[in-house]
Amino acid sequence: MKVKITTEEVIEEQEESTVNINIVKSEEEGEEQPIATEPMIKIDIVDNGIEKIKFDLKVKSAVNGDLMIFAHRDIDIILDQKSKKVLAFAKEINSDYVYGAESRLFEFLRKKGLVNYDSIEGGNIYGSMEGTLMDAEVHDVVKICLLAISEWMDEEAPYISDLNDYDHDLEKHELSPDGEYSTELGEVPAEDQKGSILQRNLFAPYLYGRYTY
Repeated sequence: MKVKITTEEVIEEQEESTVNINIVKSEEEGEEQPIATEPMIKIDIVDNGIEKIKFDLKVKSAVNGDLMIFAHRDIDIILDQKSKKVLAFAKEINSDYVYGAESRLFEFLRKKGLVNYDSIEGGNIYGSMEGTLMDAEVHDVVKICLLAISEWMDEEAPYISDLNDYDHDLEKHELSPDGEYSTELGEVPAEDQKGSILQRNLFAPYLYGRYTY
C-alpha cells in the first residue's frame, strides 16, 4: 500500500499494494512456507521546508493595484505595490492620536527590517507619513509587509477597544444620564428669576445707575 503524507495530514490510497513476504522453513514438514508480514508503507515527504502562515487582515484593492487598509481607528494605511511604499493618512482629524499611531506603525516596520531607516518622513499631504520598503531578491516584501501590518494591528487591538468603549460610555452618559446627573421631567419647578443676572431690583448696577421696578 502506498501512502502519501502531506502537510495537511491527508492519506491517499493507491491502487497498487506492496506486501513484504518472508520465506521460513517448517520443522515438521521440511517445506518452505511463505509467511506474509506487515505491509510496507511508502512515505513521500512533500515540501517539508515550507511553513504556511495564515493571518486575517481587511484589505481593499484600488484600481491601480494599491492595497488599502482602513481597519485602524485613527489612520488609513496604503501599500503602494509599484513604488514599494507604505503610506499612512489621518482618518478624520489630525491630532496627537494620529501622529502617535503613524509613529508606532513605522517604528514597528523599521524594527521588523522592512522599511529603510532614512526613508521615513512626512508625506506631501498634511498629517501623513510614508516610508520605502527595502529591496528583497528572495522574499516577496509586499506579502511580508502585509503580515507585519497584521501583527501590528493585533497589538493595536486593545488600544482601539479601550477608546471605543470610552466613546460608547461617554455617549451613553450624555444621552441617558442617571443618578445625580439627571432629573425626572417636571421635578425642577419653574422660578420667576434664575441665574446670576438680576432682572428686577431696586438698583441694577449693570445698568449704570438706572432703577428697575
